[in-house]
Amino acid sequence: MLVLSRQRDETIMIGDDIEITIVDIRGDKVRVGINAPKEISVHRKEVYDAIQQENRRAAMIKPEDISDVVVDPEQAKNKRRRD
Repeated sequence: MLVLSRQRDETIMIGDDIEITIVDIRGDKVRVGINAPKEISVHRKEVYDAIQQENRRAAMIKPEDISDVVVDPEQAKNKRRRD
């Protein structure tokens, strides 16, 4: 792991397109600003881990596990007409 020291308003570049700027420092909290292209996802680690876990769970679902959830569009249309 690369460890860099930065002060408020100083920036770190990752490649040519990603800027990490130290916005504020208060006690043991650091506020970080991130400029990155839209096609690059930026998440806090705990959010990223939750997304990955949910993706793994979703990849393990078999079609028969959700057959009662998936509705035939034609059936849904007919049900709306009856309601």
